[in-house]
Order: sequence, then structure tokens, then C-alpha cells
Amino acid sequence: MSVGYAVPRAGLPSAASFRRWAGAALKGARRRKPAELAIRIVGLDEGRTLNRDYRGKDYATNVLSFPAELPPGIALPLIGDLAICAPVVAREAAEQGKRERDHWAHLTVHGVLHLLGYDHVEEAEAEAMEALETRILAGLGIADPYA
Repeated sequence: MSVGYAVPRAGLPSAASFRRWAGAALKGARRRKPAELAIRIVGLDEGRTLNRDYRGKDYATNVLSFPAELPPGIALPLIGDLAICAPVVAREAAEQGKRERDHWAHLTVHGVLHLLGYDHVEEAEAEAMEALETRILAGLGIADPYA
């Protein structure tokens, strides 16, 4: 796993923290095969550009997931990339009264689950994904983010 910072790192989680959270998500989702992913921590401008260009929404969002789309016959353990917008994470944590570190962990787990194919478009899918996230986060000592 690689972690890149496109914003100043002061006050942000370490690469080791992101690896721990992503690993917990992979384990919680019972992924047994090797997995590679990249996480990029972005600012508002890059977050907005990515969300606009890939989702048609002209604002920065908390986490974007880009599942790997490998050509046929290419067998790599790459599952995809995440872009997490630092200012949005900080704002949401403050608005929701959560510890910022816990929110970073939640969004990392959430994004990794998206890379593995989990979604929350349909209500039943959302309930299953939220339950899995809650269980993974509990294993990390983090309270239910949906409570």
C-alpha cells in the first residue's frame, strides 16, 4: 500500500495508520488474497476536481474510491485507489462531534470496502455495509460512526 500526501502532513494520520485501517477493512471483509492500493490525501481543489470529473458533482467530498479496472489477462493484486480530502474530513468530524482520527479511520475503511465492491445505493446494501464498517471499527476501538 502506498500513501501520498498532496497537502501538508502536519496533524494528519501517518502512513502506518492508514495501513492499519486498510488492513482491518481487508481482514473484516474476509479478503484472503493479496491486495494493493494507493491512498492520496488531497486538498479542497483536487477533491473538488476529482469529484466533478469522475462523479459529475462540483464539490469536494470526503472519500472517493477508484476500483482497479485491469485489462483481461492481467492478474495483479491491485484493488484500486482512494482519494481522501483532508479539509472535508476535518470539517465533518467537527460538525459531527467525532474525534478526527476516528473519522479518518472510518473513511479509510469505507473507501476500502468500496474498492472491494461494497456499495450503499440500495437500502439493504447500505445496511450491510454499515454493519460491516461498524464491526471493523469496533475491532479498532472506534465507536459506531452511525450512532
